[in-house]
Amino acid sequence: MSKWTFTRDQIEDLLKNENVLQCSEKTITYSTDFKIRAVGEHQKQYLTPKEIFRKAGFDLEVLGEERPRKCLEQWSRAYRLKGIEGLADNRGKLGGRPKVKGLTDKDKIKRLEAKVAYLQAENDFLAKLRAKRAE
Repeated sequence: MSKWTFTRDQIEDLLKNENVLQCSEKTITYSTDFKIRAVGEHQKQYLTPKEIFRKAGFDLEVLGEERPRKCLEQWSRAYRLKGIEGLADNRGKLGGRPKVKGLTDKDKIKRLEAKVAYLQAENDFLAKLRAKRAE
């Protein structure tokens, strides 16, 4: 995580940029279109990360010197692995902690039975591991 923090004025300025969806003291959420365009310009036109961010209207003194490079590395890796879908903002939509509110009793029992089975298998594995070490 970055030690860089933004002031209220910097956050307001960043939010005026059409390529920014959200901004807090520590993070910036960039639009998917900007990410796609940035990766394309970096790969096809060989523009540097700083050039891409300057061209998009960002002040590098506010962002910090390293942020453009780090963002482009992350976005390029995501694009290589998952294509355009990898550049979409999926925070809170994929993975995370399983939802337990609103489950029926039957579903709760199923989840607990699965958890018990997992823990029993884990205990069996650890017991075998201890037995092998004792040999």
